[in-house]
Amino acid sequence: MSVDAYLNFDGNCREAAEFYAEVFGLDKPKLMTFGEVPPHPDYPLPEEAKNLIMHTRLNIGGSNVMFSDVFPGMPFIVGNNITLAYVVEDEDKIRSAFDQLKVGGTIVMELQETFWSKLYGQVTDKFGIQWQFNLGMGEF
Repeated sequence: MSVDAYLNFDGNCREAAEFYAEVFGLDKPKLMTFGEVPPHPDYPLPEEAKNLIMHTRLNIGGSNVMFSDVFPGMPFIVGNNITLAYVVEDEDKIRSAFDQLKVGGTIVMELQETFWSKLYGQVTDKFGIQWQFNLGMGEF
């Protein structure tokens, strides 16, 4: 059993998912658009929704992260209620991902040694997603 993060985007889900796949060295994600969903006669699909992403998923460091665009007319609120933690034992992978995610984003905390990790940092990427980077699991 797992707990997976699900991220919503305001029309740029395709760009975000492909960007994250590149950052973490993954295959290009399989993307399901709203236009691929079987039509429902009582709920016609607006033209502007057809190419929006209904669902995609990436496995980043062994954890599933799912993505979707919000449906037209639904509220989209950028918030700080989700942070993704990238925890690996490979310093090079942490540095590479951090360096790519900070482009166009904001560094919250530079990669550095902390009392719980030899390497830890935080960045908010260009899509407003907050990331934590931690070398290993430590004692916690």
